[in-house]
Amino acid sequence: MYSQESISGRRRGRPEPTAETLSGLACLICATDYRAASAPEAVVVSHRDDRQLLACRGTCARMAGASLDGLDETPVPLDERVRRHESAYRAAPHQGDARQAAPHQGDPS
Repeated sequence: MYSQESISGRRRGRPEPTAETLSGLACLICATDYRAASAPEAVVVSHRDDRQLLACRGTCARMAGASLDGLDETPVPLDERVRRHESAYRAAPHQGDARQAAPHQGDPS
């Protein structure tokens, strides 16, 4: 089992969560994609912007700051998390598209 010191150090060194992590499609700690057939059971370990943050049951949940079984809350079903993620992705403007649509500063036309 991990010591409390190693768990705290892991949390401090963790990068910002990805869009998939914020949508509940990937583990907050190990980044396992829950859409994979062999993915472990996900448990709710925290919340951010009214969304559930999930981690794999066991060590990942413990490292995320919850118990081995996460919080006493049922995760939103996977198909609903996928639907919300896809609709948010479609609604968000893509930076690459905005740059291509804007005229170049030095373009005389």
